Amino acid sequence: MQLTPDDIILLRIWGFPLNATIVNTWIIMALLVGISMIVTRNLRADVPPNRWRTALEVIVQSIQTQIEEITRKSARHVMYFAGTLFLFIALSNLLLVVPGFLPPTASLSTTAALAFSVLVAVPLFGIASGGLVRYLRRYIEPSPIMLPFNIIGEFSRGISLAIRLYGNVMSGAVIAAILLSVAPFFFPVVMNMLGLLTGLIQAYIFSILATVYISSATAESESSGIREYSIPHQSHPPRSGEEQR
Repeated sequence: MQLTPDDIILLRIWGFPLNATIVNTWIIMALLVGISMIVTRNLRADVPPNRWRTALEVIVQSIQTQIEEITRKSARHVMYFAGTLFLFIALSNLLLVVPGFLPPTASLSTTAALAFSVLVAVPLFGIASGGLVRYLRRYIEPSPIMLPFNIIGEFSRGISLAIRLYGNVMSGAVIAAILLSVAPFFFPVVMNMLGLLTGLIQAYIFSILATVYISSATAESESSGIREYSIPHQSHPPRSGEEQR
């Protein structure tokens, strides 16, 4: 019973083994790029939208609405990153129903890479929003004693993201494999339906958590900048006459 696509070697290129994780990741990326190119090839104002374009617009608008509800502002740059994470994870988990296809999210290397991309994106968005000095200042707030704890907390976010996504996908695969050996006709259908639901939920949770972390970094950078450059209110001296009395 194969539980992770890392153990399946599909082909070798110049002696370099390509396992199912790498190949299936390329397949998902090709599907995402191909579908987007086909749907948006006639993306003009004079061309009426078809059903595929309407479905894509609904997906993009839903992602943008969710991100704006979290960030409380228009954050199109965050939507590009978090939306890509959602579409990649969701499509990976949806293709679980294809016979013989093991989603790359069932590999710890893929989930660790996704979590690492969030770890890199959070400081990049924070630095772009408020500057390098303001972003680094948040690690010593409210006291420089908190520096190691804040650093550990930053890395623990990525570890929790990777373990959460990997654990949920692998648990579904293990349960499906066990039920397949017990009742090979009825239970796999139920487990595939449940796997589709949990796959979409995990894609949503992963992208939402990434958005929350990025929004927290940008909000703290902006607020620190406001505190630094705020001008205190100056009271005007009383005028002569009636005010002095």
